Amino acid sequence: MKYLLTGLLGLLLASPRVVWGQKAGSGGAVGAARPAPRRRGPAAVVAAPAAAATAVPSWLPSTAPLRPAATILTEVTNTKLDVRFDYKKQYLLGTAILTLRSHFYSQSQVVLDAKGFDIQKVELVGERKVKPLVYSYDKRQLTLTLDRAYPRTEAYQVRIVYVAKPNELPAGGSAAITAAKGLYFINPLGLEKNKPRQIWTQGETESNSCWFPTIDRPNQRMTQEISLTVENQFKTLSNGSLISSKFNPDGTRTDTWRQSQAQPPYLATLVVGNYAVVSDVWHGKSVDYYVEPPYAGTARAVFGHTPEMLEFFSKKLGVDYPWDKYAQVAVRDYVSGAMENTTAVTHGTNVQVTLRELLDATYAGNESIIVHEVFHHWFGDYVTCKSWGNLPLNESFADYAEYLWAEQKYGADEAALVQETKLASYLDEAQSKREPLIRARYQEREDLFDRHSYAKGGRVLHMLRKYVGDDAFFAALNRYLVQNKQSAVEISKLRTAFEETTGEDLMWFFNQWFLQRGHPELRISHGYTDGAVTLRVQQVQDTLYQPVYRLPVTVTVWQKERPVDYRLAVTKANQTFTFPAADRPSLVKFDSEGQLLAQIDEERTQDELIFQFDHARGYQQKADAMELLQNKTAELPVSTLFRNALTDKFWAVRRTALDHLRRYRGPETNAVRQAVLRVATTDVNPQVRAQALATLASFPNGNYGTVYLAALSDSSYTVAAAALATLAKNPSINARTQATALENTTSGVLLLGLADYYARNGALEQYAWFLRRLPDVAESDLYSYLQSFGALMANIPPIECDKGRNILEDYARHAPRYDVRLGAYKGLVQLLPSMPALKATLQKIKAEETDDRLKAFYNLM
Repeated sequence: MKYLLTGLLGLLLASPRVVWGQKAGSGGAVGAARPAPRRRGPAAVVAAPAAAATAVPSWLPSTAPLRPAATILTEVTNTKLDVRFDYKKQYLLGTAILTLRSHFYSQSQVVLDAKGFDIQKVELVGERKVKPLVYSYDKRQLTLTLDRAYPRTEAYQVRIVYVAKPNELPAGGSAAITAAKGLYFINPLGLEKNKPRQIWTQGETESNSCWFPTIDRPNQRMTQEISLTVENQFKTLSNGSLISSKFNPDGTRTDTWRQSQAQPPYLATLVVGNYAVVSDVWHGKSVDYYVEPPYAGTARAVFGHTPEMLEFFSKKLGVDYPWDKYAQVAVRDYVSGAMENTTAVTHGTNVQVTLRELLDATYAGNESIIVHEVFHHWFGDYVTCKSWGNLPLNESFADYAEYLWAEQKYGADEAALVQETKLASYLDEAQSKREPLIRARYQEREDLFDRHSYAKGGRVLHMLRKYVGDDAFFAALNRYLVQNKQSAVEISKLRTAFEETTGEDLMWFFNQWFLQRGHPELRISHGYTDGAVTLRVQQVQDTLYQPVYRLPVTVTVWQKERPVDYRLAVTKANQTFTFPAADRPSLVKFDSEGQLLAQIDEERTQDELIFQFDHARGYQQKADAMELLQNKTAELPVSTLFRNALTDKFWAVRRTALDHLRRYRGPETNAVRQAVLRVATTDVNPQVRAQALATLASFPNGNYGTVYLAALSDSSYTVAAAALATLAKNPSINARTQATALENTTSGVLLLGLADYYARNGALEQYAWFLRRLPDVAESDLYSYLQSFGALMANIPPIECDKGRNILEDYARHAPRYDVRLGAYKGLVQLLPSMPALKATLQKIKAEETDDRLKAFYNLM
């Protein structure tokens, strides 16, 4: 699963603002500034050394319960479902026939997960007769008393007739998966004019038992057959192959989908809706893209690399894509980023784009999500984590696939940008949380869908690849997949595959990176004396709670234009290495391959950093040099470096340089401004043009109003939104006129930008616009939009905004997503100065809130 709401605490507590260029729900920071620095100064959180440690670091979590893998008493080997839907009540009417088998010990009782059902009938299905079964049910688990004890050699079947009522369940959910009711009806009665009617499911982690009875654990594995009876105008999608489609006398149609290879229950899915299906093929297997009809023309542009991805990973892993088909579908109001349901991947509607929106596409947007879910079909679907505590065996690999595909398709620089972004994401989370990747203890399953399981795990796999080499890395992955196919595993299986491949005991690597918390925090210094370079490496992390790491690493010593690479193994907390050098080196670069998952404070002079930029081996070294030189732009050599960076061939270097040139006051000011202006108006990349506009706006005494106004008509929504964000802080009559012309935009980015513009500069006349456009706002954008609405209402007479205030209150109380409830609450808070009576309402909303996350946010506000 692709998580979206990374850093949610910071997001939710921040002031409302528009992040221009970020498509709603994309999960990719399209057009944003480059990630937080990796190598700037000492570590953000450094406790005392182990010997002197007296305080528990803030990032050390409290002790959580032990969560072992579920004990398997009974196996669900096949699930056969026959379902239809009551749209008015939002119920699923189902009949389930489960084929069960005792795992080892004979069982006379079986416990099934079945959340919030009405159970109408439970019976044992035999060859000659059907026998009613005695059962008990507590609305969470259905306990069946069998007619006798069944040995493991004898399968048996039970039939359960039931009604699933997902909307009567607690919402649940987490930052990664914002609800947990399993089955979702979207606009079921067709009353929302701008939204299609759909039904879809989301099973991970254990929510599929909200719509069919099962043993909802990742170490179960079943084949399945799902018959869906739907209105004839709708398409259906489920796992596996469509084996029949039958028209019924009442005008409905029954589609039957069969998954012939076993999968964990959480990967079962169904989707119903009005879709256009755009088809590709890979090695004779269907590769289909289900999108709403208006987006059929761009579906191939969005998803079209999928067959190429299947080919690349099949060859790289030595295991052909093992499933019957590969389909992808976009659903409304999705509760996560995407989900790797076997052969039927679910995406949010962020993957549906217009031709104009395609201009703003970056690899970090939809394509990285698509490749993430493709790779899950080997790591997660084909071989599955045995317990949720082993989740990195699913998610770290899918995360690292984003790097592998970037490297293959777009080159080393794009892959290095992935590496930098992911590393910064983990290090940001590590300031407040450090856990082992493999967690035997945790509070809630959803806690595991964090930047550790994804970003840190992906970087650990990259280090493992660099250590053993490409041939051994992919040979070991092949061994892991072949030996463990169609099964559930724990981390020892991965270690064994690498040890059997390489012949080396790798316990040291797996222990320090998978089983212990934290990361190395390094101070690097070097000197030159008597024909030798000395390099000192200090590990300054708190080693009471984190290990002293063994770090294979490459150091490059540059003698004028000649680099020499040295492969080292750092094994101590304080270690010095010596290299021969005839002359004082131009640069000594630690971790010159950029492979370490570490926070590095590396001493380098200004001359060394300029040399590093000029001789960089890729994006990371250039970005690193610019990060450390950004406060030295008053000096001509540094200023020249940044101006040169504006013409670099890689777009992210240009964007990063622009970000660091904000508020520039160095030499040749006019020349720098002219260079930025040139980029803002002529660069081929919209992310770069957008950043250039923000940089122009940061210059004191700048007069670029005509440039901003012209950018409102840019072909790129990203650029237009950046111009709108700038004009919101410096409004003019012309800007208001052009902003008004955008009021009917279909772009989510511009819609949020306009809401922010009116929040700052609007009045009563924009109140009706906020109300009119509210139904068009994507659910993932409501957090910001509702706050902008509150900010606008704070500037108009209270008597005029009763309807808007009631809307905010309703969202704050009843919105399914907790981030939307918080956005509405923060919108109401902005009305307090003009409506003090709202204080009692806010206190009541806070008191009645049942979500612990929101309670914590409210207490901090």
